[in-house]
Amino acid sequence: MLVAESEAKKHEKERVVSECYPPLKLSGLSVQELQDLCKDLHRKIDVVDEARYDMEIKVAKNEIEIQTLNQKIIELKGVKRPSLKRVKKTADDMLGAHTDTSKLMKGDFKVNLKTVKKADEKREEVTDWRKNVEAMSGMEGRKKLFNSN
Repeated sequence: MLVAESEAKKHEKERVVSECYPPLKLSGLSVQELQDLCKDLHRKIDVVDEARYDMEIKVAKNEIEIQTLNQKIIELKGVKRPSLKRVKKTADDMLGAHTDTSKLMKGDFKVNLKTVKKADEKREEVTDWRKNVEAMSGMEGRKKLFNSN
């Protein structure tokens, strides 16, 4: 059905175009007559382009107006608040909310926090490098031999 409907639309379109715009008869025309025909066609194309441009501008203005009206409608309705969920409270919670001690406990929330001990980083002692040069170089034994001679 869709294929038949699209074919029917195509044939209707071709019929309307052929009625409004008959086919051009170019045979037997001189060069001057062809140039005049081209100029006439260009003028018609310009008129159609101007009408198309005007329609596009009108459509763009209407779309902008529709958007602004939709925004105004949303502003008039206001922001829709989400429905709140019920929270079940026990009787102790309800009674505790009215006592002064519970307010103090809620205010001093740091008391119930765990304490974390920081591990001290082990640092190597920084010593004078000049003192350890002989030990590090492995020359200590040879130096003693040299000094003993």
